[in-house]
Amino acid sequence: MSTIKQFQVTFDCAEPARLAAFWCEVLGYVVPTVPEGFATWEEYHRSLPPEEEAIYFACTDPSGVGPRLLFQRVPEGKVVKNRLHLDVRAGIGLVGEERLATLEAECTRLVALGAVHVRTMRADGENESCIAMQDLEGNEFCLD
Repeated sequence: MSTIKQFQVTFDCAEPARLAAFWCEVLGYVVPTVPEGFATWEEYHRSLPPEEEAIYFACTDPSGVGPRLLFQRVPEGKVVKNRLHLDVRAGIGLVGEERLATLEAECTRLVALGAVHVRTMRADGENESCIAMQDLEGNEFCLD
């Protein structure tokens, strides 16, 4: 039996601080406390040598329940479809038109933050509605 009880989700990306800020807004997560002597993370990152500036950025669930998210800068861009994606559970317990309306409202909020609406998949009698989306760097996720 495994003793591992926690995990972190790591995103390879071009702009760690920007993508972390987006996902904090999506999930209600928070960024760590700014290092002492700095007013903002941007100020702290500007103090670093260029090769170290914003190499990574993390955010956490303030309740301590959800996994930590880490965003690490990599030189290559996204090329193909993700093999893994997040399902953002905005419609838990809802069905039919109430679920779809909730998902569409959340989609509108996330598009305003810079997300891209890819497609809406309506309930088909077997599966409930969900919405496929992309974050600021093209990583796929679903609202369900």
